[in-house]
Amino acid sequence: MLELASLGAKVLQNRSVELAKKLNVNLVTRSSFSDAEGTLITKEENIMEQALVSGIALDKKQSRISLEGVVDRPGIASDIFIALADKSVNIDMIIQTSGHDGTTSMDFTVSGDELNDAKSVIDTFVANNEVAKASYDEGICKVSIVGVGMKSHTGVAAKAFSTMAKENINILMISTSEIKVSMVIEEKYAELAVRALHDVYELEK
Repeated sequence: MLELASLGAKVLQNRSVELAKKLNVNLVTRSSFSDAEGTLITKEENIMEQALVSGIALDKKQSRISLEGVVDRPGIASDIFIALADKSVNIDMIIQTSGHDGTTSMDFTVSGDELNDAKSVIDTFVANNEVAKASYDEGICKVSIVGVGMKSHTGVAAKAFSTMAKENINILMISTSEIKVSMVIEEKYAELAVRALHDVYELEK
C-alpha cells in the first residue's frame, strides 16, 4: 500500500501509510459517497499466496531531465544531486551511463512542478562546463506495477515489458524493487499502458 500511495495511486496519502506501518496501526479506507464497510489494510499474512500483482499506479506529474557530456570525475553526481536537494527538488528514477571519452550521461526524473527549480540548478553546471548539454521532457509519465507476490516469482517484470512491446510502447526508463516495477513512457500512451497491464495481470479478478 505504501508503494502504491507513493507511486501516485491516490487511494491513501502516503504519510498516513508510513505512520500506520511504523506504529503497527490498522487502516480502513472507505467511500465518502456510501456507508459501505470499506477495506481494512493491515499486516499481511501468507505472503507467498498473494497475487503476483495487486495494483497499478499511474503518475502523470513527471518530467525527465537528460544530461549529456557530464564530466566523469569523482563526486560529480553528488554535487549535482546535492544542489538539487538544496532547491528542494526530489529525484525519483536515475540512470547513469559511463562513456569512453572522459564523460558520462545521466537521466533522471523529477516531479513536474519542480522542473523549473531543477533547470536553474542544471544551468549552473552547464555554465561551468561540467555538463555539455541538458534536455527536458515534460511529455512523460510513470506507470508502476506493485505486488508482494513478485518477491517469490520470476518473470513478472518480463511480462510487463513484453506487454509494452505488444502495444508498441517504448520504455524510456525502468526502476525495480522486490515488490514493484516502474516504467517511464510517453504520456500519450498512459491509459493504453494501464489497460494493457490491468488485463495481462488479470486485476479484474
